[in-house]
Amino acid sequence: MSGQHEYSFFGAVEKSFDKAARFTTWDPGILEQIKQCNSVYRMHFPVKIGEKIEVIKAYRVQHSHHKTPCKGGIRFATTVNLDEVMALAALMTYKCAIVNVPFGGAKGGITIDPKKYTVYELEKITRRYTHELIKKNFIGPGTDVPAPDYGTGEREMSWILDTYTSMRPGEIDALGCVTGKPVTQGGVRGRREATGLGVFYGLREVCNMTDVMKKLGLETGIKGKTVVVQGLGNVGYHAAKFFREGGAIVVGLAEYEGAIHNPAGLNEEEVFQHRKKTGSILNFPGATNITNSSDALELQCDILIPAALENVINGDNAPRIKAKIIGEAANGPLTPEADEVFIKKGVLVVPDMYLNAGGVTVSYFEWLKNLSHVRYGRMEKRFTENMNAHIIGQIEDLTGKNIAQKEKEFIMHGADEVDLVYSGLEETMITATREIMDLWNKTAEIPDMRTAAYVVAINKVATSYAELGIFP
Repeated sequence: MSGQHEYSFFGAVEKSFDKAARFTTWDPGILEQIKQCNSVYRMHFPVKIGEKIEVIKAYRVQHSHHKTPCKGGIRFATTVNLDEVMALAALMTYKCAIVNVPFGGAKGGITIDPKKYTVYELEKITRRYTHELIKKNFIGPGTDVPAPDYGTGEREMSWILDTYTSMRPGEIDALGCVTGKPVTQGGVRGRREATGLGVFYGLREVCNMTDVMKKLGLETGIKGKTVVVQGLGNVGYHAAKFFREGGAIVVGLAEYEGAIHNPAGLNEEEVFQHRKKTGSILNFPGATNITNSSDALELQCDILIPAALENVINGDNAPRIKAKIIGEAANGPLTPEADEVFIKKGVLVVPDMYLNAGGVTVSYFEWLKNLSHVRYGRMEKRFTENMNAHIIGQIEDLTGKNIAQKEKEFIMHGADEVDLVYSGLEETMITATREIMDLWNKTAEIPDMRTAAYVVAINKVATSYAELGIFP
């Protein structure tokens, strides 16, 4: 793509923001305040790696304080730079607003390739980064709560937690300083698959809207729809899993080493195991190899799910994409130029800023669990089961008929933590989808779903500022 090196991710977010701001009636000053990043922390710190001292470059950006704490993942990648972290922090603000999670947006990152370090070295880097955040008050259950992102996971979050609690002894809510932790360290069940499951719930709701499907020339519902997923990381894997289980056919999977295609359908777990064994998804039994990974984006399908990194669909390859629906599971996979192409083509782009909000939604549930110091379902599970068992007994006595054992078990089941997390996430994604679609339907001039989502976000953040009395 010509001029791709000049592409600014934060610039693209600002462009989308400006496009949506025209459809609001807020004072330009309020809009300017919402757009800017409130606090930017860029740091360099030394860490001894082997026999050498390495200077590590890292960031933490707090985009908005209209609600506190701020919330956002920490990314470990060589591509991490200030522009990217600012863009992702801004998207977090809008994402939280859309799905009614009461956090301001933030993001962090360390410019390293985690594969080049031993576990011990990664731990040293993560703990030192946490120290730097503590020193400047850029972490804490009431100020800023990080989470995993690309290149990080439960392990890194438990290091952050341990560093924080050792520096803040006796802080009763210290567990809430970070989310995405292992369940044994105060994490919540369902967090790992949350983003992929949220993508599924959001797209399922869109596919259940008869008028939207009619416009696209598709049948209502998920069943039988063909899906291509780019990226078989945590998000892509779970998105593929839930779509397959929901009756869709996953015809293509792509990773950076290449892609595979099978019109009869692929099983993500089998592909994952094949990759684990051989180091590549290529040469998967029964599938056709596609050597250039990005060509998979152009496969014939109903739903395309980019679940890797940003800027993979641009003005160059957008005209060649055949999908009717694009579900942005990654952050910023489409450039503004690609958006324009899809508006003209009549392709529905379901935007990242709410579609991949499953992670932050379940992080919110985890944070609430940490502040309440009790596992979801612990108080009511047995009560519900006993009550349901009593109701079943009464029905059987009154009717003289026995309810089948399988049905009995289903009705009697009291909600576990994971059931409640899934239920809360489903409610969140369905409500957000309907809110965006309602606004889009009411305002004919809004060109696409992304702009409608931004309008929803801007209205909510601006209302918060106005209610705080910050602006007269």
